[in-house]
Amino acid sequence: MIRFEKVSKVYSDDSVALDDVTLHIDAKEFVSIVGHSGAGKTTLIKMVLAEEKPTKGRVVFESTDINKIQRKKMPDYRRRIGTVFQDFRLIPNKTVFENISFAMEAAGRSDEEIASDVPHVLDLVDLGRKIWNFPHELSGGEKQRVAIARAIVNQPDLIIADEPTGNLDPVNTYEIVQILKKINDLGTTVILTTHNKGVIESIGRRVITMEKGKIVRDDKEGRYAL
Repeated sequence: MIRFEKVSKVYSDDSVALDDVTLHIDAKEFVSIVGHSGAGKTTLIKMVLAEEKPTKGRVVFESTDINKIQRKKMPDYRRRIGTVFQDFRLIPNKTVFENISFAMEAAGRSDEEIASDVPHVLDLVDLGRKIWNFPHELSGGEKQRVAIARAIVNQPDLIIADEPTGNLDPVNTYEIVQILKKINDLGTTVILTTHNKGVIESIGRRVITMEKGKIVRDDKEGRYAL
C-alpha cells in the first residue's frame, strides 16, 4: 500500500531527517513507529501526507508516486487518509456533531449521508450520547474519540495517528488503543507514532524503530527496544 524507496530528506540547514529509508506497509496492517525526538517519525508521516517531498527517492501510495500527484488532485488523495493528532484539533465553537459533519461537508457528502453517518461513527467510538456537546464539555479521552470519529467518517483507506495518547491518562490511553485496533480489524490500515512502551506492548503488532533518520529495527510483533 505504501512504499518508501531509498528516501532521504535533507533540510536547508543540512540537517538529515531521513537517511536512505526503504519501507513497505501493506494494506490492512497496523504499524507502530517509535523513536526518540528527532528520529524522523514526523518527517516520515509528512511524506505520506504529501506535506514534505523527498530530497532523494520515492514515496508511493498504492501505485501512485505521491510527489507526482497534480495539485488539483491532492485534496482527493488526502481524503483517503484520516489523521488523528495529540492535541485533538477540534473546532471549539462547534458541537461534536458539527465537528464531524464539517469533515464530511468538505468531502462533498450530502445532508442525508451526514445525518446517517455521524451518529453511526460516534456509536463506533462509544460517544453517541455526547453528540450535541461542545469540546470544552468533554474529557481528554472523549475529545480524542471525537477526533478519531472525524478521521474515519469518510471511510479512508489509511489512518495516521500521531502520538494520539500523548495527553491522556492510562485508562483513556487503553480505550483509544482499543478503538484504533477495532478500526484496523474492520479493514483500515493504521500507522501509529508513539513514545509509550505500554501502548506498543498492548497492540502486539508490527513495530518500526527509527534512530537518526534511519530504520534500525522492524519487528513483526510488538517490541519497544529504545
